[in-house]
Amino acid sequence: MSTKTNTLERSNEKQLTSIWTRAYTANSEWPDKDEFLDVIYWARQAIGIILGICWGLIPLKGFIGLFLFVIVNAGIIYFYFTNFQNIDEEEYGGVWELCKEGFMTSFAGFLVTWIIIYSGLHYGSENNIL
Repeated sequence: MSTKTNTLERSNEKQLTSIWTRAYTANSEWPDKDEFLDVIYWARQAIGIILGICWGLIPLKGFIGLFLFVIVNAGIIYFYFTNFQNIDEEEYGGVWELCKEGFMTSFAGFLVTWIIIYSGLHYGSENNIL
């Protein structure tokens, strides 16, 4: 039983390493479309949190911060799958399907991070609260 478990764990680790390797290697082959969509999803989550931290530190406010998030997030993902991976968008349902993959959860993570960082660093200095 333990040899089965060890073999299964090694197989999962090898598969995960393979996905990371393909994600960071230009022009990789993606035989399983769901794996590529997972890479897009998780990359977008990381981008959302990183941008939330940056926007909170800068400090950006209002519509400009939201607009820049959408442009930067979509631009990075678009560049990734068109120029870095050179995939055929039609295999995944078109550019729009890839651009919206994981966008709303990334947006939620961005908002939470942005609000927490901005409020923690800049809220008291604007209102001069004692």
